[in-house]
Amino acid sequence: MTTKLLHRGRAIALYLDRVTLPNGAVAELEMVRHPGASAVVPFVSPDEVVLLRQFRHATAGTILEVPAGKLEPGEDPAVCAARELEEEAGQRAGRIEHLTTIWTTPGFTDERIHLYAAFDLESVPTRRDPDEVIEVVRVPLAQALDWVWSGELSDAKSALALLHAARRIGVLA
Repeated sequence: MTTKLLHRGRAIALYLDRVTLPNGAVAELEMVRHPGASAVVPFVSPDEVVLLRQFRHATAGTILEVPAGKLEPGEDPAVCAARELEEEAGQRAGRIEHLTTIWTTPGFTDERIHLYAAFDLESVPTRRDPDEVIEVVRVPLAQALDWVWSGELSDAKSALALLHAARRIGVLA
């Protein structure tokens, strides 16, 4: 394999990889390299969660999602999840549990997101970045799951995190 850096940005790097595929064919593939991220479903109670209504330029508007953010170099994913929960939602977790780790879009990126559930929350001041436009929304878990099924909550990491979290607490089989 050979690789050529095409662009390095603040959050990602774009490479052109020349690879030999398992069938022997040689292909040039664009690959977005990403340091990974964590996302967390904050449980206010067993039947209420915290979501964010956040502006996302890529969607040309706001979307519903769970708190999430990029891993810092060498950062433990659980520490990242706890940090993002405080920074974005203004909540500190007394307990945080790993749910699963997902590939976001393996057709063109190596990004993985570690999904967590957070419990025993206490309010703390938010510490949002200047480019984060966020409204904190507390909703019943059942409502959040309805939004997943209806497509109103269409952010993949958040939908999957909510489904895994609901199963963890026994709401879904």
